[in-house]
Amino acid sequence: MNNFAINILVLDDEPFMLKLLARMLANLGFTQVNTCDNGQAALALLDSPHDSPNLILLDLNMPGMDGLEFVRHLVERHFIGSLILISGEDERMQQSAEKLARAHKITVLGHLHKPASPEGLAELIGKWAAPSQDEPVAEKKIYVADELRAAINNGELVNYYQPKVDVATGRVVGVETLVRWSHPRDGIVLPGQFISVAEAHGLIGDLARVVLTDAFAQFKLWQEAGLMLKVAINLSIDNLASLDFLDEVVELAAKAGVPPQMVELEVTESRLMGDLRTPLEILTRLRLKRFRLSIDDFGIGNSSLAQLRDLPFDELKIDQSFVHGACENDKLRAMFTSSLGLAKQLGMEVVAEGVEDQADWDFVHKSGCDVAQGYFIARPMPAADLPAWMQSWRTTFGRFKRRI
Repeated sequence: MNNFAINILVLDDEPFMLKLLARMLANLGFTQVNTCDNGQAALALLDSPHDSPNLILLDLNMPGMDGLEFVRHLVERHFIGSLILISGEDERMQQSAEKLARAHKITVLGHLHKPASPEGLAELIGKWAAPSQDEPVAEKKIYVADELRAAINNGELVNYYQPKVDVATGRVVGVETLVRWSHPRDGIVLPGQFISVAEAHGLIGDLARVVLTDAFAQFKLWQEAGLMLKVAINLSIDNLASLDFLDEVVELAAKAGVPPQMVELEVTESRLMGDLRTPLEILTRLRLKRFRLSIDDFGIGNSSLAQLRDLPFDELKIDQSFVHGACENDKLRAMFTSSLGLAKQLGMEVVAEGVEDQADWDFVHKSGCDVAQGYFIARPMPAADLPAWMQSWRTTFGRFKRRI
């Protein structure tokens, strides 16, 4: 990183803090540093054609214009630089401020508590990258219903599978089925670009039928190869609008010879709103027929406890936003632990989603959670890649056990 490329603005109402941060930055080799003790002066500097900063060290609690109001002015000015929050506010306030700035598409390198250390400051500034004003932001292609309908009819939808492992033993206990569109021109298209199209144009039933059929066929192939893996399949709330869907799931599983107890049907809790009568009947009857039910993304919906009360779920998946980084974040750790404890008291199996790194794995392992899933373990993969990955995973988990 070229220190001379960074034009830094320090905004803080405390004169001592301004001098301290300016001295730290000078010692770190940064020569283009301006300081302001109020928001208006900082905005005037931003509007300057010559001294406009591309990195701002921002205090939150200031008289007059506070840090969050200043962020709003950055948004109005289409600020493309980066922020580092340096404040005496508590961790939750700093996290909320970070989330707000990122929601406004402003790059936040992180936050530090006063008094900041030179090492902490250097680490965050090390994340800085020069903003690009010339490269256009690539927009996701929007597909129309006729294209998706043709893709379904032409067999272009394929299933990828993300492994789920028993945290205590490392054993691969199942996979989550994640549909992809193998587009003849655009390559692999992720579901975020076509599921809403299917839901809006009455294609979700056809799409679900393809996913279920292929997943059940794949289960049989794995079973014949000696692999007994539970297969999880995501359902749209639109799938649960018709009682015909119940019969279709039962018939497809029976035709493929898949035991219902090896099928997990995942429902995102944030979508379970409104009139629950038909979804409640479908899910309860599926449970009676011994299909397993999983409540997905737990914690991000509006009525989590009501869903646990009213619907017969076997499994609870703690949303990745409460898993990744929980080992070093008191708020996330409290939410993860409370969700885990609640599910355990209800006799449910618990899956931690979003295990992204070694720290996440260690945290989940120590927590007593049942199952883990995430990029640290494996990314979604074609079915053909699973056997080789499982061999590699056994070696990897062996190293974990020796380290523990």
